[in-house]
Amino acid sequence: MPIFVRFFAWLLAAAVTFATLGPPGLRPHSDLGQDGEHALAFILVGLAFGLAYRNRRWAVAAFAVVLIGALELMQFWAPGRHARLEDFLVDAGTACIGFALAAVADWIMARFRASSALTN
Repeated sequence: MPIFVRFFAWLLAAAVTFATLGPPGLRPHSDLGQDGEHALAFILVGLAFGLAYRNRRWAVAAFAVVLIGALELMQFWAPGRHARLEDFLVDAGTACIGFALAAVADWIMARFRASSALTN
């Protein structure tokens, strides 16, 4: 299962990178608005990487924030794209929320396993 989760996390990161740097016409659009789309994408990235790299969650989260900043800066050189501080703040913040949700999910599962072990 961990290999599948890691594969999914990297596939999601590749999709977000393409949506961020690719041609604007090929970027998916929804009714969530720009900030909503960014929030959804990066909360999923944070959650996926938080579950994929449980033992190194803090380091991976810090690395993710740095890469999100680099991704935003690369938009200066992508035609039709605009680097904005607001996008970086939304992206990095929601990725961190995703990492926190992964930690909460791990905590809940550990409590569930512990209570299950006690009842057996």
